[in-house]
Amino acid sequence: MPKLNEITGEIKALHTRIDGVEKEVASLRSETMTKFEAVEVDGRLTGLDAKVDVKFDSLRNEMISRFEAVDSRFDSLEVRIPVMGKKVTA
Repeated sequence: MPKLNEITGEIKALHTRIDGVEKEVASLRSETMTKFEAVEVDGRLTGLDAKVDVKFDSLRNEMISRFEAVDSRFDSLEVRIPVMGKKVTA
């Protein structure tokens, strides 16, 4: 009987260890999932930042083109309009 009691004690100790390992695995899984979710969010934000940068660059280039077109129209109007100067008499 003493051997049987020793085996029972060892089995209980193993169960305790297994429970501890299960808790550690669950904790590690939770930490890993949290990190993956953070990376996923960061990845999405990085992608969003890149899209916003492209949109702003595109808008900037379009505005520059339009301002240059307006500028050239003003230049062309200045050439067409005769400049009337007053003669200063002394």
